[in-house]
Amino acid sequence: MKSTANKVELRAYTYIDVYQPQVASFQATVAQGYLPVEGQAALFIEIAPGMDINNVMDVALKRTNVEPGMMIVERVFGVMELHSADQGEVRAAGQAVLESLGLEEGQRLKPAIKTTQIITGVDAHHTMLINRMRHGQFLLKGDTLYVLEVHPAGYALFAANEAEKAADIEVLEIMAFGAYGRMFLGGAEAEIHEAARAVESALSSMTGRANAGTSD
Repeated sequence: MKSTANKVELRAYTYIDVYQPQVASFQATVAQGYLPVEGQAALFIEIAPGMDINNVMDVALKRTNVEPGMMIVERVFGVMELHSADQGEVRAAGQAVLESLGLEEGQRLKPAIKTTQIITGVDAHHTMLINRMRHGQFLLKGDTLYVLEVHPAGYALFAANEAEKAADIEVLEIMAFGAYGRMFLGGAEAEIHEAARAVESALSSMTGRANAGTSD
């Protein structure tokens, strides 16, 4: 493998300690690689330029015992997800990737929350529109809908996992690649507010380079 050190921008780098049941099942629905299960640890990385994600994946798989769940190669951004039942292997994979790039975790972009919406008592016709595009649970009439838009996109998966840890909600959709990430949750109003607080607190506490839209 040819070294890509000093040429790659680390956009998103996030470690998931324990996949929650709905988030793991959602990933298994949309992933094209080895499918994760609840309880496993995971690593999600987004870099630029996109083609270099192939080199990053190569390093992680050759140096550690992890399974690749997803690799998406776009011209600008490349993303990948790795997982394992062994948290140590996942952390080692992340360290191997960072070393190969000559980067540190703190050189990732900080998450920037671009949009949040909480809509209570959702109309039945509105729920149908949401349900047509989701890969996860259903949104039902009268539920509360929470939408988060975050940059870079890779942090959407972490956000959904934190939400499921914190509250009894339904994971509707996670879009974790592209220019912006989006997460859609449904459930009772009190649970959605609890999930929103947990998500926004977790994202704001992450360290990294200043990102347009953050306070730093």
